[in-house]
Amino acid sequence: MSLVSVLLLLAGFVLLVGGGEALVRGAASLARTLGMSALVVGLTVVSFATSSPELAVSAGSALTGSPGLAVGNVVGSNIANILLVLGVAAIVVPLAVTHRLVRTDIPVMVGMSVLALLLSLDGTISTTDGVLLLGLLAAYLAVTTIVARRAQTDLPREAADDDSLARFRTSRARSVGIDVALVAVGVALLVVGARFLVDGATQIASAFGVSDLVIGLTVVAIGTSLPELATSVIAVRRGEQEMAVGNIVGSNIFNIGAVLGLTAVVAPGGIDVAPAAVNLDLPVMIAVALVLLPVAFTGQAIVRWEGVLFVVLYLTYLAYVLLAATDHDAQGPFGGAMFGFVLPVTAVWLVALAAYELGLRRGRRQV
Repeated sequence: MSLVSVLLLLAGFVLLVGGGEALVRGAASLARTLGMSALVVGLTVVSFATSSPELAVSAGSALTGSPGLAVGNVVGSNIANILLVLGVAAIVVPLAVTHRLVRTDIPVMVGMSVLALLLSLDGTISTTDGVLLLGLLAAYLAVTTIVARRAQTDLPREAADDDSLARFRTSRARSVGIDVALVAVGVALLVVGARFLVDGATQIASAFGVSDLVIGLTVVAIGTSLPELATSVIAVRRGEQEMAVGNIVGSNIFNIGAVLGLTAVVAPGGIDVAPAAVNLDLPVMIAVALVLLPVAFTGQAIVRWEGVLFVVLYLTYLAYVLLAATDHDAQGPFGGAMFGFVLPVTAVWLVALAAYELGLRRGRRQV
């Protein structure tokens, strides 16, 4: 491990924390100024901002002939966003989940995940597939923006006459300008910080002879998910739980629609998808997205014990990927225990929990 790699890691962490703080401050203030909910801002502005590192890494890796890194980055980031980022954020502060997320945005995330797997079955995400993903993302953003503008709050009553209305608009424009500047600074710091972290970690991983796909699924995926982690943890500590959850769901939708879609469009001949990603990692991404639905449905919250469960599941998945990459003797027994016992039991537990919550709700309605 070289001194340069260590310095890159340390500098990356510092920049991520500073960038996350600036982004959350700017985005929260922007939501209040524009009369939009923190959830909508998290689903759009913040999620796009925190997905910038994934876009830069995936597009760059595809253009430089490392398509495994591009696919692994997106898939690994989506898995890390839910299990690691939401898990850690829920451990810090239990996360409230709105009806809109459960009814609309999480199902959209699940649908995009399933579509990514279907498009990858032939071993390639083609340019046409990329255009389709971008088009679906554009449609989702258009609908989200239209719904948010319809729900936008009216101007304050004190801004009724012409003079007060003019002063209100001037003050609002000034506030929006400051908020946008904070968001821009936050994005820049997050992108640079993530880049430093990824470069340092990739140098260390490459020295051990790890493949592009595995580096993308682990080191790069965690590195490019750190902006979401920093932003979400800072958001919950500042009381913006809706923004934290919206950021993760929106980032996963952006990762598939924008990052994977745009990378497939700009890469010559599209993106080649490794069989290992089709057989394991993409299905795991779908399963993780599906797991979030019953957890969010029960009590409209992600509580601390569920956060701990998410983090444990992520560490289990990460351990299996690393064992498979090194062809370790423990891979077979570990994989059998994970796929034959841990994951099925977890799935049954979550379904039972959702059914129990449904029963409680029906009982309350009858009373």
